[in-house]
Amino acid sequence: MIRVQTEDFDPGAEIARLTEGNHAIGGVTSFVGLVRDMADLGGPEGQGHETVSAMTLEHYPGMTEKQLADIEAEANRRWPLEASLIIHRHGRLEPGDRIVLVVTASPHRDAAFEACRFLIDWLKTKAPFWKLEETPEGAGKWVDARDSDDAATARWAQDMAPAENGQTPQLADVEDR
Repeated sequence: MIRVQTEDFDPGAEIARLTEGNHAIGGVTSFVGLVRDMADLGGPEGQGHETVSAMTLEHYPGMTEKQLADIEAEANRRWPLEASLIIHRHGRLEPGDRIVLVVTASPHRDAAFEACRFLIDWLKTKAPFWKLEETPEGAGKWVDARDSDDAATARWAQDMAPAENGQTPQLADVEDR
């Protein structure tokens, strides 16, 4: 399920709705992304940060939902998921506000963890959202793609074709739990 919205969401309520009545689910993994009060400027660890007072997320309606649905379909192709959910907000958000919720549910925890991580990584590079970070002084700066996000996404392209049993190679060798 995909939702792109301006409204906030309640992660617990969303997970309850997604999993209600489905007793084949053995594991649920979720990720909630929040607006930080700083932007990483790429300096050494602990350095190179700029204060952020707000972030505005823009998207291309129609294209965004289609791309998110394609990413979700890919996760469902790679892992045996019972349910999945992506909620991504747009508009002006302030530090501490929730931006994104990704939930995956599977009969087994490993698939839920892997699929959730995959969706998060792909959302960072494949979803058509544009971020404008505002400083306390009122200046705005569009956020460029980061090499670390591209590297996280690239790892999923390597050796990730599903095995004959529908599980990824990492999961095929794990006993059912």
